[in-house]
Amino acid sequence: MSPEAGTAANRLGVLGWPVAHSRSPAMNNAALVELGLDGWRYQHLPVPPEAFAETVRALGAAGFRGANVTIPHKEAALALADEASERARAIGAANTLTFLPDGRIDADNTDAPGFVAALPRPPGAGERALVLGAGGSARAVVWALAQAGVRVRVWNRTPARAERLAAQLGAAAVERGDEMGEADLLVNCTAVGLRSASNSFKELPLRAEEMRRYATVVDLVYRPDGTELIRAAARVGCRTVDGLEILVRQGALSLEAWTGLPAPLERMRQAARSRGATASNEPARPSPPTLGGLDAAAGRGGPGA
Repeated sequence: MSPEAGTAANRLGVLGWPVAHSRSPAMNNAALVELGLDGWRYQHLPVPPEAFAETVRALGAAGFRGANVTIPHKEAALALADEASERARAIGAANTLTFLPDGRIDADNTDAPGFVAALPRPPGAGERALVLGAGGSARAVVWALAQAGVRVRVWNRTPARAERLAAQLGAAAVERGDEMGEADLLVNCTAVGLRSASNSFKELPLRAEEMRRYATVVDLVYRPDGTELIRAAARVGCRTVDGLEILVRQGALSLEAWTGLPAPLERMRQAARSRGATASNEPARPSPPTLGGLDAAAGRGGPGA
């Protein structure tokens, strides 16, 4: 059953630290208008790790129906939830929280199906993938690929984290660039490229001229002019998927869960790709909303990101 505009629980948001760069508010507010949910609002919720649990537990009483979760909170989101989908538990991370009328918090993970939906074609059994990173997003990507029978290798700057993720999700950890080899799919799940458009290859175990090793290159990071990784891959003829398409796909699934209505994918895509979708192209670390100041953080003006 779809909710009625104007009900008490009509607030949505995205939790992260930093989160000012996120285009989720612009994308979701455009979708809410398209759906005719005039009383609804989606906002940034900048929350540092030390305030995450306390802030999230207060959101339901403040009129929130749901929240997306981004870096660095996805594993913490699953840990504090009262209920979780089998998918979120298997992945070990959540990007979608729903605040239930009885005060309980439900966790799900739409990163995994959103990632698969954004690919040029579904991944196939026996294919090879290299995943960079070992955080919550990487866990979703590795799980989704492993479920499809893909042979996955995982790299992380901290090798122990890659080894732990690989052992838990049925992948193999690699440490050095010469262990990477060719692959059908390369997926960057690190934050490299978020703050700078030109330092990616200094921080990743890859060189720009090696991009032709990969048939498809996916970067979960998004920038207005594309990330250095995506640009390098496109120059050598790789198929590419940027973070905005993945943002749209996973966000649509979250929105449908909260509203009970089909998400307007094309309108969300247009809003996410609009040059005015963020107030700044560089992420910032704003002051987190206090528990008593959630209304002040609602962003009564434009969505701003």
